[in-house]
Amino acid sequence: MAHGLEAIDWEAPWLEPWRLPGEVLVQAIENSTDYPAELNGVSAVENPVRFVPQSELTAGWNYEQYIFEKGCVPTRDGVHDFFNALCWMRFPLTKARLNQLQVAQISKWGIREQRGAIRDALTLFDENAALLQAPDALWDALLEKDWEFLFVRQRSLWNEANLVLFGHALLEKLVHPRKAITAHVYRVTCASEHLVDWDGWLARTIQPEILASKPFANLPVLGVPGWWPLNSDPGFYSDESVFRSPRSRRAQNPTNSVLPLQSL
Repeated sequence: MAHGLEAIDWEAPWLEPWRLPGEVLVQAIENSTDYPAELNGVSAVENPVRFVPQSELTAGWNYEQYIFEKGCVPTRDGVHDFFNALCWMRFPLTKARLNQLQVAQISKWGIREQRGAIRDALTLFDENAALLQAPDALWDALLEKDWEFLFVRQRSLWNEANLVLFGHALLEKLVHPRKAITAHVYRVTCASEHLVDWDGWLARTIQPEILASKPFANLPVLGVPGWWPLNSDPGFYSDESVFRSPRSRRAQNPTNSVLPLQSL
């Protein structure tokens, strides 16, 4: 088995959307010395990617350009690239769109030490994004970092929300959960609850000017109700090293005193 995959707990609630294809892929990898043929071309996109060993990324090729030109994703042994492959399976149109936009930025500006706002946002999306379909009240509270409203007073409203972790680095970090792990949340306004529809919607709507506006909200993911046993205690959210208040509120309350949260 690829190194580290045995540590993945497929019963973790944040892996629920990934469990079935993930377990299938793990089984296929167990029966092969490389990423299996079953994965290559698994998506129904017009030009599906193939997964090749990292060694095929020869000198002189940029990673994003290689994927775009060759239709091949250089893949290393390990959890990070495993989740990247899994995301290509689940969101092929979105991953192809992110790759297309990365290549367009590289073509325009070249490879620079400072990547610029759009490439930074593309990287954040690809590595650390979570996708949230939620009522306005939850989204507004998340933007305001109103943790008490978001997680305590309106806790039941999460039953009306769908949160899917997209970033493969984010999924890798959560193999060993820590309270401080934070996602960059992108709001999904697609009417459907089906991920195949989310994939098409994202591929159509992700635009450079939207990404340049930094359309993300920060979410410590283990605060999501039902995702971590300790967050059933309201005091879980009083840790301002994780659940940080907005700068304006911190300026008004320089002692960083934490108001008590009501019982759940």
